[in-house]
Amino acid sequence: MQYLSFKIENQAAFVTIQRPPANALASDLIIELDELMDELEKNEEARVILLHGEGRFFSAGADIKEFTKVESGEDFSKLSKRGQDLFERMENFPKPIIAAIHGAALGGGLELAMGCHIRLVGENAKLGLPELQLGLVPGFAGSQRLAKFVGSAKAAEMLLTSEPISGKEAVQWGLANRAYPDDEVLQHAKEMAFSIAKKSPVAMKAALELLSFSKHERFYEGVRREAELFGDVFVSEDGQEGIKAFIEKRTPEFKGR
Repeated sequence: MQYLSFKIENQAAFVTIQRPPANALASDLIIELDELMDELEKNEEARVILLHGEGRFFSAGADIKEFTKVESGEDFSKLSKRGQDLFERMENFPKPIIAAIHGAALGGGLELAMGCHIRLVGENAKLGLPELQLGLVPGFAGSQRLAKFVGSAKAAEMLLTSEPISGKEAVQWGLANRAYPDDEVLQHAKEMAFSIAKKSPVAMKAALELLSFSKHERFYEGVRREAELFGDVFVSEDGQEGIKAFIEKRTPEFKGR
């Protein structure tokens, strides 16, 4: 694997994202993570999965430079659906997945974290969906999962302001389970993973299946519409301007077209 590594200890699989400098979610990383899920699903030694990022961040977002290589709104929608399908698979995975978040989980990075069953965060970590700042919208089901976790009013605030919240705030808002000092997150996540791994795999699989029934059809309708709008907004003048401004490190000038 190019961007991921994993090891198994005490029946817990520790998966590390290794795509410096920001662990951005490029298409290759998404494909690789999906393939790793295939392997871990079959591996009887792995009863729980702990996902974390190497370096300064959990994942600071999607790979914006990759966006410049996408030629059409339809292709952009396909990119969106690829991430949506993976994170849906993770949320319905038969083994618990814990995200240990330090530094930042932004954009696609937060959408990845929201696809996990449990999120443990550093108190000063930054969590947010800043896509509107680029003239875009979330594309990996973030618009639907965020509202499910924090409610529509707080989701609207996070989306429309593009301002991240801290790890402490994420716990208060219901987006994360627990917050710890930044340098202690991974250790606490390991302790939780070891504890969960002692449970019956049969019972854990059943419990995770039961949790999936809390999602209703409107969620899936929203996810499908998100992929469509992800492509529509991408080909708009504002979408192209936002991406260009990000690459050029300047403030975008949106025209409403």
